[in-house]
Amino acid sequence: MREGGRKLRRLGIAAVLLLSASVTARGQTGMACGTPTALDDGWAIASPESVGLDGARLCTIAARLKEIQANVHAVVIVRHGKLVFEQYFAGYDEPWGQGGGQHEFDATTLHDMRSASKSVISLLVGIAIDRKLIASAEEPVVKFYPEYSSVKSPGWDQVTLRHLLTMSSGMQWDENRAWNDPKNDEPHLGSETDPIRYILSKPIVKPPDNVWTYNGGGTDLLGNILERVSGKPLEAFAREVLFGPIGITDLEWKTYSKNGKVASAVGLRMRPRDAAKLGQMVLNRGTWGGQQIVSPEWIEQSVRPRFQAIGYFSGLFFYGQQWWMGRSIALETEVKWIAAMGLGGQRLFIVPDRDLVVMTTSGLYPQPRQGDGALDMMANYILPSIRDDKNKEKP
Repeated sequence: MREGGRKLRRLGIAAVLLLSASVTARGQTGMACGTPTALDDGWAIASPESVGLDGARLCTIAARLKEIQANVHAVVIVRHGKLVFEQYFAGYDEPWGQGGGQHEFDATTLHDMRSASKSVISLLVGIAIDRKLIASAEEPVVKFYPEYSSVKSPGWDQVTLRHLLTMSSGMQWDENRAWNDPKNDEPHLGSETDPIRYILSKPIVKPPDNVWTYNGGGTDLLGNILERVSGKPLEAFAREVLFGPIGITDLEWKTYSKNGKVASAVGLRMRPRDAAKLGQMVLNRGTWGGQQIVSPEWIEQSVRPRFQAIGYFSGLFFYGQQWWMGRSIALETEVKWIAAMGLGGQRLFIVPDRDLVVMTTSGLYPQPRQGDGALDMMANYILPSIRDDKNKEKP
């Protein structure tokens, strides 16, 4: 024991952290730190070093997450199209409809995506347009709801699908209040017998395409429109045109318990490594396995910054069509990324300039800084672990 203590002292702090992280991962998975599980699910698996990443640095992530009490449940890293790092951690979670408690996680565990579901809705709208089920994103929303013509508020005739996608409809909507506040619009999506009527009766208080306001009601409208034009439940349509073609079979799209309507904006549950497939497809401009799933034009439109997200995440991020855009500073270099984000710390990062996809899940639902763990990993561990130079931006 004395000799072991002297050896640890000689290793130094960084090596001790690496050893701790490696032991933690080995205890959970029975494998070396971060080694992905072989599931025959379409992922090519490789080592971090084979794709230009520093595996030793990635192995210090676990110790850092414990230090900052990030309650991260999964870290999945993909580079050059290969799954190279995968770690899972037990922790508190609030799975849809199950209440809060401690949970174990592994490569086969479904996890709530929460509002990262919105980005998937955007992909599905693009596919519906590609398949001529919808003429274009410039279609007026009310075209799909003739039976609500008597209840829609003035101004709705000018609102298009594009305005819903960019959260710029001008609709009076507030999700920033306490959940039990009757003026919080989001709970009404699950409690109203007819949530479509509730949304369309909301007044248009600003001209469309002028002001960004976070709005799950618009996304639920998009999900309902997808059901109307496809003639199928949202999950069935998504399985047919998106999930099935990229090899995702284990998923759920939950419904609200009170009215039974599909929770388009927040209800998707899937494996983190499957969510990373969606990120890789976006990185590949809509392709997976050589098959074009979504048109490259739709991907480009979706991830182009359109609005400053004022009032959300301190206004540090930009918003496209149900996708976020932001940046990290790593090794004194600015790195831009695209992201799907969900309550509790669900984060899917797509980093085109580094040919990198990172998926993290977490259970910090009531916390005001719930995404800090993922941002910390990106800036201080994952991006600095890149050891090849060919995909780095020039200063």
